Amino acid sequence: MKYKIKIAAVLVVTIGSASGQMVSSHAPTSAAAATTTSFPEASKAVKAEADASALQVTGKTVVKVNGAELTDRDLLREMFALFPYAKLHGGFPKKQEKEIRRGALQMIIFEELVYQEAVRRKMTIAPARIAKEEHNFKSQFASQEEFNTYLNTELGGSEAKLKQQIKRSLMIDAMLKQEVDAKAVVTLAEARSYYEKNPKAFQHGETFALQTISIIPPDKASESVLADAHKKAETILAQAKATKNYGQFGLLAEKVSEDDYRVNMGDRKVVAAEKLPPEVVKVAQKMKAGEVSGLIPLGTAWTIIRVNAHTPPGKATFAAVKARLMSDMQKEKYEQLRVGLDKRLHQNAQIQEM
Repeated sequence: MKYKIKIAAVLVVTIGSASGQMVSSHAPTSAAAATTTSFPEASKAVKAEADASALQVTGKTVVKVNGAELTDRDLLREMFALFPYAKLHGGFPKKQEKEIRRGALQMIIFEELVYQEAVRRKMTIAPARIAKEEHNFKSQFASQEEFNTYLNTELGGSEAKLKQQIKRSLMIDAMLKQEVDAKAVVTLAEARSYYEKNPKAFQHGETFALQTISIIPPDKASESVLADAHKKAETILAQAKATKNYGQFGLLAEKVSEDDYRVNMGDRKVVAAEKLPPEVVKVAQKMKAGEVSGLIPLGTAWTIIRVNAHTPPGKATFAAVKARLMSDMQKEKYEQLRVGLDKRLHQNAQIQEM
């Protein structure tokens, strides 16, 4: 739920002077280093940028947001955030590239609008917080020399620009916490109210967890073949009745059953009653968990079932659905708030795509 600070806005794509292709900024030397930073997205962005070798950036402006210029570098970083496995696909998939680009463009515009609103509200970030995040960011580099190379290449050697980028990310985060995260909290009372007002959403049908052993004669079998199949089924039934648990029944199913579930110890997992033959449901409803049925005729076939669990139709309790319900409600509320904020910020914005 929490909005992730995109310090990837600081990690810039470097252009090789000879090839004109994108090469990596300096990535962390180990996965451990990446996970200890306060900005894990940074490491992912750098890694993705390093992996894609055929994409070019020029630093040209792709969109102006109330006069602020966002470049193809900003756009590409966000595209990698949306599709971080570009190398595995030889770059961005052609059929999805336009959609990825459009989504990335919308996101960098949204972030810039959020930042500008934070500035308008005169939101502040404590210098100590900025210093801490700057330290975390620098720790991703293998050496001071490596960091200096990055700084000179990407930010003209200006640590002030680095601090500003970090401050910008923190302001975006603070703004979204205030306008989205804090307002998206769902209380227990709200969840219970939804549960009580929407009873149908929590109704469930009858289900059975079953194992089966089936004896299936060939199509158009003669009377004598059918009789032999019945005798075989009765012999197997005696063996099934002698099993003491799930495992023993399952091993027997693997040896003698003729249905497709024999390879999985006869286990059909949880099945809705309406998806089972009525003959099976009628028998299963009278059984307790762990019991083995008699022979159940299904056409010319014979089936033996072991009931592992039976859940009658009914309504899930609030206690059972509370955690998932609150999570789902919060996600929906969060997205509604984020979309609403985006819409409000766009109302009077001057946005010019290049």
